[in-house]
Amino acid sequence: MGSPVSVSPTGSPTGSPSVAPCAEPPAAEVLRQDGQREVFCGLTSIVWLHRRMPDAFFLVVGSRTCAHLVQSAAGVMIFAEPRFGTAILGERDLAGLADANDELDRLVTDLLARRPEIRTLFLVGSCPSEVIKLDLSRAAERLTTRLAGRVRVLNYSGSGIETTFTQGEDNALQALLPLMPSSDEPQLLIAGTLADAVEDRFLVLFERMGLPPVRCLPPRRSTELPPVGRGTKLLLAQPFLGGTARALQHRGAELVEAPYPFGVEGSRDWMAAAAAAFGVDPQRVAEVLDPLVERGRRALEPHRRVLEGRRLFLMPDSQMEIPLARFLHRECGMELVEVGTPYLDRRLMAGELALLPPGTRVSEGQDVELQLERVRAARPDLVVCGLGLANPLEAEGIATKWSIELVFSPIHGCDQAGDLAELFARPLRRRSLLSFA
Repeated sequence: MGSPVSVSPTGSPTGSPSVAPCAEPPAAEVLRQDGQREVFCGLTSIVWLHRRMPDAFFLVVGSRTCAHLVQSAAGVMIFAEPRFGTAILGERDLAGLADANDELDRLVTDLLARRPEIRTLFLVGSCPSEVIKLDLSRAAERLTTRLAGRVRVLNYSGSGIETTFTQGEDNALQALLPLMPSSDEPQLLIAGTLADAVEDRFLVLFERMGLPPVRCLPPRRSTELPPVGRGTKLLLAQPFLGGTARALQHRGAELVEAPYPFGVEGSRDWMAAAAAAFGVDPQRVAEVLDPLVERGRRALEPHRRVLEGRRLFLMPDSQMEIPLARFLHRECGMELVEVGTPYLDRRLMAGELALLPPGTRVSEGQDVELQLERVRAARPDLVVCGLGLANPLEAEGIATKWSIELVFSPIHGCDQAGDLAELFARPLRRRSLLSFA
């Protein structure tokens, strides 16, 4: 293994092509696909997680390809040393000629000597580490014992064999859950990484509505984990945390069912659902939220004029596609050609699916060649997709939006609704300007 270097996405093509109908609420026509995929792997979630928890470090145990993947997703960081890196598995490791565990222990020792501020170290599994069956869970236990009182070492998988894009965060949060203390005190727990400014805004609004303590997962310091228990009301800020939600419910938390906080409508209903779970007077909720709703709608208007009536095709990538489709249709007037998602968690998406227009085609999974055929046949005005598909589609004259940008941008809440709509209006405005050039 080499020294830690900065990291990034690869897709994992597997399976045979097939498309079969699947039972679902009547609002949606659902296709289940199993074939070649074009997606980022779960390693890319490190890029926003390491910014969220400055006292944590994410060490990918993988190949040079993994390192290049994460670095590409993160961009070049020249002014500060990032809090992630790669323990590179070399030929001797892969051939079994070197003891990978001894090499990993040595590398971790060197890393902590150089970065004494680290309080939580995540060992992140990759395709190479899983192929050679390197047991990172045992390595984490061994290192935690050895470093007791100084650093805690956790592990999770970001392998493209097992995960896509945003599932890395779901796995990382599940690795933290056993360390969360137990408490039955009433509280609201928001799960899912938010931009600090957006989170601060939500906390102020919930306080003005009179909710009990509101805590967030992941926290801003990895060692200050919130408690969980029978008094916890769980509110998901991100739609890709199915495993985390089930694990927290197993600890006694009660899931608050609500649309996700994208756009004015979704954000208001999300906050109002949390308030209703604690019996807050609807009149008080309205007094706090109505001014935000009005400002958010005004901010949306110039972008709605660009988006209204335009046809939209969302390729499966981030699991945010269904809530975004709801926002773009209901608040921006876009027509939905197809809404793809890597995985469809029917419980977490039931409310969002019900808000889609009747007959909307939702595709679960992917057969990329068949899906591209549908894109070419439909010729939509805008395709939301991963980086690997954007340039080829642009070359064919189809406007695209990178789905990865939607995870890195502060898009949650009424205050951000205009900015969210602008992300989709921008490529259409650019194409319009180029057509007159």
